[in-house]
Amino acid sequence: MENLSESEINKIIESYKKRREYEKGYYNSIKDTDDFKMKNRARAKAHYDKNKDIKLLKYKDNKDILNAKSTFNYYKKINKLEDFKEKKSEKYELLKSINFI
Repeated sequence: MENLSESEINKIIESYKKRREYEKGYYNSIKDTDDFKMKNRARAKAHYDKNKDIKLLKYKDNKDILNAKSTFNYYKKINKLEDFKEKKSEKYELLKSINFI
């Protein structure tokens, strides 16, 4: 990238600020219209339908870790971490192996 003078840098920054202000104003003016809401919902639903299996795999792969974290947080909340270490030793070791504890 070439060296830019101070005035050129300021011009670029001001241009960016004006464009962002315009885009924000445009969004605020159309966000409550029915047409925008319908298009946005359709886009979100298409994204959900396309990536549903990927999300499901992510949660299936991390099921044991999420369960162990949840159990750990429960025992931490009731101030019985020693019981967690004794009763749920395999979950405790799993959390240690991923450096959660």
